[in-house]
Amino acid sequence: MDNVSLMASFSLLFPGPTAGDTISPQQAEVTETEGQTVTLTCSYQTSAYDDYFFWYRQYPGTRPTLVISHSGTGEKILQPVSGFTVQAVDNNRQIDLQISSAAVTDSAVYYCAVRPTVTGNSKTLYKNLWSKDNRILHNIH
Repeated sequence: MDNVSLMASFSLLFPGPTAGDTISPQQAEVTETEGQTVTLTCSYQTSAYDDYFFWYRQYPGTRPTLVISHSGTGEKILQPVSGFTVQAVDNNRQIDLQISSAAVTDSAVYYCAVRPTVTGNSKTLYKNLWSKDNRILHNIH
């Protein structure tokens, strides 16, 4: 059996100031035997209880792609990629990504990200609207 090597990184997706809000991976790299379940964990500290969490996967030379998302209230946002599950462990302030039956094709860099639903004064947040042809992003405040 081949080894599966996964790397975890982190990202913050907040508009505006977010003093004290952090997210970071617990392991820099995970190596597991093909066919085993792999768990990647990010620890977080945020001021909101109903944050939205996102896990992205990036293969060398490509853009990151969303594999799964989850709200802090337990609601699944998007249908996950087959074999991927996410679990928020609020007491430990962590978000876990589990990959069942890991394959060599799962070897990639994985990013965990968090975005609170409200940060401070909601009137200062930007609303993003796409143009009809989805090529131009317009920021309206």
